Amino acid sequence: MTAPDAFPLDPRLEADGPPAGDLPLCHVRLVDDARFFWVVLVPRRAGLVEIIDLPAPDRLVLMEEIAAVSAAVKAASGCVKLNVAALGNVVSQLHVHVVGRNVGDAAWPGPVFGAGTRMPLGGPERSARLAALRSRLAFS
Repeated sequence: MTAPDAFPLDPRLEADGPPAGDLPLCHVRLVDDARFFWVVLVPRRAGLVEIIDLPAPDRLVLMEEIAAVSAAVKAASGCVKLNVAALGNVVSQLHVHVVGRNVGDAAWPGPVFGAGTRMPLGGPERSARLAALRSRLAFS
């Protein structure tokens, strides 16, 4: 596994919001958008673009980490629906979005990508969301 300090994170993913922590495979970040409880998982491996680029054992770990983060987002946000996506059309570095959705939210029923204008989280809400994730996930 790549050492966290040597992990090459795309600057656009880094700019999306603060780090929440690291799971065994993925670096986890909170997306700084108050409209949605949104998290991004980035496998800490260089040169990955697609899920199929991961070795089979790491694909299994990725799926378990997506499930764990999804459960944490659902519990922390009380959302009625989860959207999980690995698009990579803008940022090619492999990353997976987990977004808590609710009927009538700012993008409902469409996708969150490119919908409206991002509303930055205030400091207390950002801290609360990070604390909720950290209390529910076994970050290293």
